Amino acid sequence: MKLSHRLPSGQHQNRLSLLLKEKRRAGVQVLDLTESNPTHAGIVYPPGFLAALADDRALLYEPEPFGLPAARECIAREYGVPYDRVIMTASTSEAYSWIFKLLCDPGDEVLVPRPSYPLFEYLARLESVEVRHYGLFYDHGWFIDFHTIERALNERTRVIVLVNPNNPTGHFIRRHELDRLREYGVPIISDEVFADYLIEPAPDRVLTLRGIADFTLNGLSKLVGLPQMKLAWIVTRDAVPEMEIIADTYLSVGTPVQVALPELLKLRPLVQKQIMERIRANSPGGVEAGWYAVLPVSDDDETTCALLRDADTLVQPGYFYDFESSNRIVVSLLTPPETFQEGLARLRRL
Repeated sequence: MKLSHRLPSGQHQNRLSLLLKEKRRAGVQVLDLTESNPTHAGIVYPPGFLAALADDRALLYEPEPFGLPAARECIAREYGVPYDRVIMTASTSEAYSWIFKLLCDPGDEVLVPRPSYPLFEYLARLESVEVRHYGLFYDHGWFIDFHTIERALNERTRVIVLVNPNNPTGHFIRRHELDRLREYGVPIISDEVFADYLIEPAPDRVLTLRGIADFTLNGLSKLVGLPQMKLAWIVTRDAVPEMEIIADTYLSVGTPVQVALPELLKLRPLVQKQIMERIRANSPGGVEAGWYAVLPVSDDDETTCALLRDADTLVQPGYFYDFESSNRIVVSLLTPPETFQEGLARLRRL
């Protein structure tokens, strides 16, 4: 069977993955500092909150390409935007794929930050789109390297992706950076799934690009700590009727979760309070927002493998997030505090 060239080739497991498999096969209890799934991290959800999914209105199938009107109106009120600016999707990953379909022909290019979430390469490739990276550099905070943007921009550039705050560095874009980005005249996607989780934001940061970015993304996964609900949304700066062709082709969002959306959003104060307490307790300082911390080491591959091999502790190497240098590791601030502190103690003892 001949497979599509859009699929990545040469898949292989790295040293860390092989070592982790060996540890688990041997029944070793591994201290996991990578846990970022709130449903696995000890976050408490109120009893009975799933009852909203059993609403009788979910029995009716209404094939609305952009999502049920009541769900779209709910998000429109949250963002203070007109109803026709809201498009419901099953996930932010799907939102990216729809936007890439909308803006890009095969071979066109999208600019994504480095470091950042590693899924962009796969999402773009599956749409026959090329990824070009622009760099982020650290100088008492993380900033955009505009020289790398200007080298990457060309006639095939269709969109610039911002993750605000970035995953995993946790920094927001600065006002002067946003002003400069807008001068390029290229559509902007602002992924704001971690924007509610403020720790120590810089004074000149831009907390949201709603109304500025062409597409703003968010969803229940981070906003309410419910990744299993599979509901996200795109808020557009202007109405995009052409997107309806794509949305109508897939009709991917389930009815029960859309009907339950107002009730699920009511969980936000309870869930976010627990998450904020957790990430503030674990934060090593210097993190503006989000669920992750980036820690300096001498060599990310050697450190992560040695920590797992010799101290039964799992962290992520920086190359998972496409850091250009090999002197960073990434840990999840969502880890239970006792586990987190013990893991850091083991790291210091290496």
